[in-house]
Amino acid sequence: MDFGFDARTEKLRARLSTFLDECVYPAEAVHAEQVAAAGDPWSRSPVLQELKVEARRRDLWNLFLPDPRSGAGLTNLQYAPLAELTGRSPHLAPEAVNCAAPDTGNIELLAEFGSQAQRERWLKPLLDGEIRSAFCMTEPEVASSDATNIATRITRDGGEYVVNGRKWWSSGAMDPRCEIFIVMGKTDPAADRHRQQSMVLVGRDTPGVTVRRGMTVFGYSDASHGGHAEIDFTDVRVPAENLVGGEGAGFAIAQARLGPGRIHHCMRLIGMAERALELLCRRANERIAFGRPLAEQGVVREWIAESRVRIEQARLLVLKTAWLMDTLGNKGAHTEIQAIKIATPAMAEWVIDKAIQGYGGAGVSQDTPLAALWAQARTLRLADGPDEVHRSSLAKHELRRWA
Repeated sequence: MDFGFDARTEKLRARLSTFLDECVYPAEAVHAEQVAAAGDPWSRSPVLQELKVEARRRDLWNLFLPDPRSGAGLTNLQYAPLAELTGRSPHLAPEAVNCAAPDTGNIELLAEFGSQAQRERWLKPLLDGEIRSAFCMTEPEVASSDATNIATRITRDGGEYVVNGRKWWSSGAMDPRCEIFIVMGKTDPAADRHRQQSMVLVGRDTPGVTVRRGMTVFGYSDASHGGHAEIDFTDVRVPAENLVGGEGAGFAIAQARLGPGRIHHCMRLIGMAERALELLCRRANERIAFGRPLAEQGVVREWIAESRVRIEQARLLVLKTAWLMDTLGNKGAHTEIQAIKIATPAMAEWVIDKAIQGYGGAGVSQDTPLAALWAQARTLRLADGPDEVHRSSLAKHELRRWA
């Protein structure tokens, strides 16, 4: 593996860094003010739309998608440092360049498993940033860390499927521009446990769909992911052609979708940790306590040194994973994907926590981005599978090697 970035990656990194410095960071406070003035924590701010227009003008659009016909045509290894940069402003930058979850995963799902008609109807406007989407898998009544527990029913009735169930933490559903839900449920409870599930496309305005409420994350709306919703599906009817990939394919499709999504989260988490460390260093150099700068306090220096070590370790593992995905495919990187999903959120949570400690009261307030960064990092120890599930699966893999 070559640890140097190629010329194209370096060019895009420079362009994206400039975009962040000139446009995104100055827009953070404006975005917060506009959302507060709107009175809806999931509303779209005018400044975000301006950022998206500017990003397209600078040719910073759909960087995550490897297909050169609709995305930037980058490999995972090329995209990794770019996603890291967007993680420095996770509430604005990913969506500004049309690389925000859950749309990225939903786009990849439709591109790989969707029919031609499904791609025409939904994939194109998602790639153009005209609409947003939601992924509806997790449920409140079952332990969703085991996806085979899903209780939502998808029943064939002639030329239609009927959906009944309740979902929550449906990422993307609170965005007012969200028009399509990808819903996972059981079509055949009697089948093999990994062939019981299917996925269907459900338009937001379909009769029987009720968005009950938005879910907050440690009190934050998490609008960067389009918000998270609790949704009822009551006798919701959709055409049979809205089925994605065939009956019984839902579990396999979900796993294929979540692999790239997990590494994208980890790439952004490194950027979040880098920004937190930068803020800590700036604070340490400027703040005086007990007669000398925080930077001269031994414990603060220990935090800074340990943060750098942990960030570099996580980055190297993420880059190795990206390289394996490019060279061996997602299945060939299965172990590493699980490893980074365990290690990277914990790393970012630790680094951000130390930055918060360095800022004192300001660190937990709205006056710095640190509290929101911590909430997002902590949440990612649950999203796309909790730590414990990944640890268990990783341990089983290691044990099989020596059985």
